[in-house]
Amino acid sequence: MTPPDSRTPVRFGVLGCADIAWRRTLPALCANPDATPVAIASRTPQKAQRFADRFGCAAVHGYDALLARPDIDAVYVPLPAMLLAPWVTRALEAGKHVFAEKPLSASRAESEALVRLARERGLVLRENAMFLHHSQHARVADLVADGAIGELRGFRSAFTIPPKPDGDIRYQPEVGGGALLDVAVYPLRAALYFLGPELTVVGATLRRRQGAVLSGSVLLTTPSGIPAQLTFGMEHSYRTDYEILGSTGRLSLDRVFTPPASWQPVVRVERQDHREEIVLPADDQFARVIEDFVGAVVRDAGTGSELDASVRLVGLIDDMARQAVYADR
Repeated sequence: MTPPDSRTPVRFGVLGCADIAWRRTLPALCANPDATPVAIASRTPQKAQRFADRFGCAAVHGYDALLARPDIDAVYVPLPAMLLAPWVTRALEAGKHVFAEKPLSASRAESEALVRLARERGLVLRENAMFLHHSQHARVADLVADGAIGELRGFRSAFTIPPKPDGDIRYQPEVGGGALLDVAVYPLRAALYFLGPELTVVGATLRRRQGAVLSGSVLLTTPSGIPAQLTFGMEHSYRTDYEILGSTGRLSLDRVFTPPASWQPVVRVERQDHREEIVLPADDQFARVIEDFVGAVVRDAGTGSELDASVRLVGLIDDMARQAVYADR
């Protein structure tokens, strides 16, 4: 597909009227001068019209009808996990660049197939791992690399949220609901970011209700024995943080996965004889991830190594689900 001229906005279509699209992704897309929404599709015309009225674009009945439009360069796919792979496939086959919600699919095999297809077609494919685009994580990585806490010894992270109302889609395993594909992906991606791609699952425990994983904990390790201890779930008080342990100190950070655009992160560095707090600038991770995707489309960057971690992520989820000790409620 010929990339859009860099002087004209990338024209987006949206498959589905998800809450994340309404609250965060589409406002960020509309604020980007190099992107514009053209059409939004839903199987329910009223839902599509509601989105179209707010974001100034066309309402389309049905996903196939949107993919057939010649005035769309890229497609945003905010569908449930089990529906992502087939619709990302159809979007790529229609010659559209694709920005998909995370995780890219519900299994490693599906994600590998999507990456192969994007590369064969020369199209940009990205998942919305928005938090990784916040500048706070690069600053933390620099502090660790500069020896602020000595040699790396371990990583701990938690992402937990309060229960949702009964009947919420997150409790429907047939469409990918549950904590594994919805919540666990955040601390897992953070662990991959800081510890590298060779993490393996040592053990896991998962709590289920009617087939949906509500919460869990997992221990992973690098080949050199550096552990990652992760907690996740949707039956807790709200928590989103990580801690990096070193030979001479530790570093911690709150609000790491879902900070508001106005939030100023505070990095806490502690050593035996030293404690400091480093206030970082606010950043808008949704604006940054849209910039990254649009820039890749404009540059005709194709799909490079950016998705290796996305594939590895669902591979770890597969391993967790297979190895876990389950407790059913």
